[in-house]
Amino acid sequence: MGSEVTPVPEPVNVAVGILLAASGAVLMAQRPAGKPYAGYWEFPGGKVELGEAILAALVREFNEELGVQIDPEQAQPWCGCEYVYPHAHVRLHFYLCRGWQGEPQGLEGQQLAWQGGSIEVQPLLPATIPLLEWLPRQADL
Repeated sequence: MGSEVTPVPEPVNVAVGILLAASGAVLMAQRPAGKPYAGYWEFPGGKVELGEAILAALVREFNEELGVQIDPEQAQPWCGCEYVYPHAHVRLHFYLCRGWQGEPQGLEGQQLAWQGGSIEVQPLLPATIPLLEWLPRQADL
């Protein structure tokens, strides 16, 4: 009679960018149809490929999904956290991004919204909610 231990899968690394406009507004993206949590709002980003640096993944994802070029010199590592969703265990690496070229567009069919002061879009992806509480404290970063 041995006890079986279910192994916990290794988390998937995800690079996430918080575009900070000069006005203090942040860019939110709505998850497109066909993805888990479709319709939920989050900070944009994506999976880090095997052997890829996290900042390189952020630059790639923002180019592919939003059509913008992140300035790596103005992308500052901010915080990280892990979150276990029913469909995946993710390790999120957040960057504050103050410099980019181009106007963000939803190249994968996702809706985008600049949010300032308070976040009006709903529903929010669960892992996003604590960050919205911490973000105002980062104004001087």
